This record gives sequence, C-alpha cells and structure tokens, in this order.
Amino acid sequence: MTDPGPHVENVATDSHVAVQAGTVHVDAIYMTTPHDPPETKFRAGVSFLKGRMPGPARHLINEARVGYATNEVYFYWLLAMVSGRTRHELTKDEIAQLRDRRAIMRLSGEDPWRDGVRIIDRLLESAGKPEEDIRVVVKDLDALREPQRSLILEHLELYLEGPIEDHLWRLALTKARTEQMAGGRKDRIWKFFHPAPKEPLPWIPRPPDIPLSTRAGAVTAAVTLVMATAYLGHLILQTGRILLVLAYTLGVAGAYVGARNAADWHFRVVRRRAKDRQYLGPTTKAERGSFAKRAEHRIDHYFATYLPPGVDRDNWMVHTRGIRCSLRDELAEVYGETRAGVERIAWLIRHRASDASTRQREGTLWSYRAELATPTRTKALAILGVLTLAGAGGWAAIGAVPVEPLRAIGAITLLLISAWVGARAWLHIVLERRRYAADQLESDQTLKSDLAALDRWRAKMADKPRDEEIADWLDCDRKVLLDKALRHYRLTMSHVIAHAFIEAPARSSARARMRGGPWRYKKYQLLVFLITQEGVRQLTVTLDFLNATFHDEQRLNYRFEAVASVQVSQSDNDERTFELTLVNGDKISVEVSSGFEDLQQDENPGRVSEVSLDAAGLPHTLHVLEGIAAEGKGWVEQQELRTGHLTAALADHA
Repeated sequence: MTDPGPHVENVATDSHVAVQAGTVHVDAIYMTTPHDPPETKFRAGVSFLKGRMPGPARHLINEARVGYATNEVYFYWLLAMVSGRTRHELTKDEIAQLRDRRAIMRLSGEDPWRDGVRIIDRLLESAGKPEEDIRVVVKDLDALREPQRSLILEHLELYLEGPIEDHLWRLALTKARTEQMAGGRKDRIWKFFHPAPKEPLPWIPRPPDIPLSTRAGAVTAAVTLVMATAYLGHLILQTGRILLVLAYTLGVAGAYVGARNAADWHFRVVRRRAKDRQYLGPTTKAERGSFAKRAEHRIDHYFATYLPPGVDRDNWMVHTRGIRCSLRDELAEVYGETRAGVERIAWLIRHRASDASTRQREGTLWSYRAELATPTRTKALAILGVLTLAGAGGWAAIGAVPVEPLRAIGAITLLLISAWVGARAWLHIVLERRRYAADQLESDQTLKSDLAALDRWRAKMADKPRDEEIADWLDCDRKVLLDKALRHYRLTMSHVIAHAFIEAPARSSARARMRGGPWRYKKYQLLVFLITQEGVRQLTVTLDFLNATFHDEQRLNYRFEAVASVQVSQSDNDERTFELTLVNGDKISVEVSSGFEDLQQDENPGRVSEVSLDAAGLPHTLHVLEGIAAEGKGWVEQQELRTGHLTAALADHA
C-alpha cells in the first residue's frame, strides 16, 4: 500500500461533522401518500430522479407505470432503472424487466419522449460493442432534443461500459463544464440556504401605567382645585376691585398656559433621556445559548458588514453598541417566544443594520435629539405662565383674604394642596399617555419600514434555485472532480473498472433541503474512488459549493488486499457514518447523514436519512467497496465474468 502521508488522519477525524441547524423549505415536490393518483406519484418520482435520488424514483415511477402509461413515463422508467448504479447492482427481477423492456413498454405515437426511449434502448444494446458499431447511436444521441439528451447523459454514467462509455463521458464532461456555472449559479445558489422569511411582527408598546389610585387622586384633586379656585373668584368679585378680578383672570390663564407648556417641556426631556438610554446604553450581555444570544451574534455581524462610508469599524461598533443591544432586546421580546429561529428574521436584522448605516450617512441617526429638543417658545410660555400665576394669581388670592379671612385662607390652603397633588397625578397621566402614543407611532413607522423591506427581500429571493438545479450543479462539480482525478492518474473512463463517490457535509456547514428531500450543504467533503487493475485510487477534496471551487486535496492509493472492511454505522439518532478500514488499522470515517432533527409534519425520520444517503451516492459506493473488501483482487476477475453473464442475460430478449 502506498504511504498515505499525514493527510489520512484529517479524513479520519471528520467522523463527527458538526452542522448547523438546517433550513427546510415547505415545497412538497417530494411528498406523496399511498392514496395519490399514479400521475402524482410519477411526477414525484421524476423530481427524485432529477434530484439524483434514483432509489425512491424507481419505486414511485415503477408503481405509477401500472396505471399511468405514456411515452414520457417509459422514458423516465428506463432512466430510473439504470441511474446511479452499474448492471451488477440490478436485482433478478430488474434484469428480467430490462431484458423484456420492449414487451413491457406500450409506446404510442411519435414525440420526443419516444425518441428518447429509442436512444436509451440502443445505448443499452451497444454496451460492450466495438467502437465502429456505436457511431450511429452517438450521432443520433447528439441530434436528440432537450431535455431528453441531457437526462440520458446525466443518468447513464455508471451503467454503460466499453467504448460507448468513453463517448458518453466526453459528452457529459463537456456539458458539465458548460453548465457548472450556468443559470446564474453564483448569484442564486446562496438563496437556497436561506429560510422563508418570517413576517415582521409589531413591537407592542407597554400600555400606559396609570394605577387606579393615581386616576382617583387626579380627579379628586382636579375637582377640589376647581372648587377652591371658584370660591376664591367669588370672594374676589365681592371686593368689587377690577384690578383684582383681572389679576385673578391672569393667574388662571397663566396656570393653564404654564402647566400645558411645562408638561410638554418635561415630556421632551424624559423622552430624550429614554432614547439616549436606548441608543447609548445600558449595554448588557445576552444569556449564553438563548435566542437573544443568537440574535446578538447576527446583529453584530450585520452592523459590522453594513459599515457607513468613511467610518472606522471599531468606532462604528462602539458608536452603535446601545442601538444593537436595544435591537437585540426588541427581537427577543417580539420573536423569542415564536420559535421562529434567528435565521428566519435574519433579513430583518440585515434591514435594521442597513437602515442604521444609511441614517448615519445621511446624518439622521441621532435626529431624535433635535426632534425632542424643547422649542424656545415652549420654554418661554412655561416660565411666563408660572411667573404670571405666582405674581398675578398670588396678588389676587391675597386680596380675597380681607373679605372672609378664615374661609379665604382655607380655600388658598386647599388650592395649593390640590394643585400640588393634582399636578403630580396629571403629569404622570399625561406623560404615560404621550409616551404610549409616541411608542405606538414609532412602532407603526418601524413596521411599515419592515414590511417594505420584506417585499424587497422577497423580490430578491424570487429566483431561489429549485432542488433539481442544486442537484444539477452538484453533479457538474462531481464530474469536473472525476475528470480531475482521471487526468491526475492518466486514466480514461473505460480503463476504470468502477468509480464511486461519497458526498458528505463539511465541518460546520450550513444546510438546507426541501420537505421530504435530502440535505444540501454549502460545503461538501467529496470522496471519489477509482477502481483500477492496480488497486484503489482515492481523492478527497472540500467543495465550496457556493463558488464551485475545490480545496484541501488529499490522495490515497491502496491495493485491493489492503481493504479490511467497509460499513455504515447508525447511531441512536439515525446519524449514518461511512467507515472504510484498512488492514494496517487506518480508518477513513465520514458522517454522510445527520440525525432526524428539523423534521417537518408528515416526515418519517428514516426517510430523510435514506434519501440523503441515496443523493450522496452511498448505495453504489458500498456495492463496489464491499465487493473489494470481501473478494480482494479476485473481485476484478469476478466482475469481468459477471459482466459477461449479465450482458448475455440482458441481450436475451424477445
């Protein structure tokens, strides 16, 4: 066995791959029930096939074929029968069905699907024949329409052998290189990993905090104040002095103007202090592991990303510390109990961060200070009113004492006490009501802005890739990687006895899937196995799926006899781990399927794992490597014998 070098340990240590909580899209293209009509099952089977999951595709299409027979159905039935596996992986019943395919299929009319069936039939017949006998079928394949031509190139990769295999491989590789970045991949693929945005919820302001005792005190004080003021006015009228009456009138007017403007002045001061606390602190830390902690992490990320022009990042983060903490507390209060998850409101956090950056650039981030600054006129009227009340009102009250000294003094005393109590109570009531009204207005304006941002985000996400597009791009990456391995080892496809892939999630990779479908990842660990006469050639890379780039290449060569065992272990939470053990004790261990968390309604825990394993190419890989582990070098010789027998069996048809 070739010395694998230090990189082998890196592969082995990825046996437990930490992945983030996944995004599950609610589209139901992979969901069926036993009561669905045959056409519905067929369409779901086609979706599975296009998503590179031939296992469930075969089951659904074969089941639908009984009650729904069209040229299109037979085309996809043939594809599903041979997709993702070699002829050695067929069961006896499947061999019989392929052998008798012309008798089974009841083709009718002429259409592109029937043309596709004819080409598949001829390709199956051409396996193992000399090159001169396959030129016509290759020419006809090139002339076939889309999508039939592309589907054939994508799904017959493993099944065909001999010269036809090289021809189809060159065509498939050319197609993969052309379409690897097609369809706006770089601008669209990231959208698949974003969950459906949650509708923005309004922040509900705290209702006015006005205890019953405060209301009762305010009403009682007001009634008492009015009665005492009226009684003093009665005494002043009895004096018959016009100046006292004018002073009394000025005192009442001064009290009204002074109280009204002083209350507005006080509200502005209190409101500005509250906004200062919101924008400047306190800057408390969220509890670790809580929704607020996750929200805080996203808020910090987006505020650092949306940096105003010409502003130092560190200064900006210090400048907005209070704003970020207030936003975190708001999100925790509004969304923390909804179980929506931070990912579903990431668009909202991004919008708020972008809005803060825009307002900083426009000079309006701190505009509340100017808006809440008390106008000079308000201050002047408040002071003038108080002075008028103290001067004119005080002189008028003193002038009423000689009329009835005891009653006048009692009325003045009652007036002062009720004025003090009433002023405190009514100020609290007015401030609470205005605070609530201001909070409600701010909440309404924020919600309006959030809804507009949601509309923009939905428009941006409207071209989110379908799962079959994700599968197509991944298949292109896999073909490009396979070509890279073939060129490195100077091999042609027909010189490779068998090849196999494993697609596993890279460590801490974000993931997403359709309901009922397999997990897709932003980063993959791809393993390609080339089986040659000399042994196994293994290439392991990390695929940056968003950018279609390969990193951290590792190569490993070993003889057939070096493979001690191959297995897939399953944990209690349904995690599946592929393990290949060599005779020297080295172990290649890769987690290929995560557990059954993030399940949606009507989803079966094992079902998600099974389709994920099928999409990862594990069934075919296990078939190849388990045969090598069991038979060693003899597997190659037996494979040639089995190929001859199967070719004869498949050719023996009516």
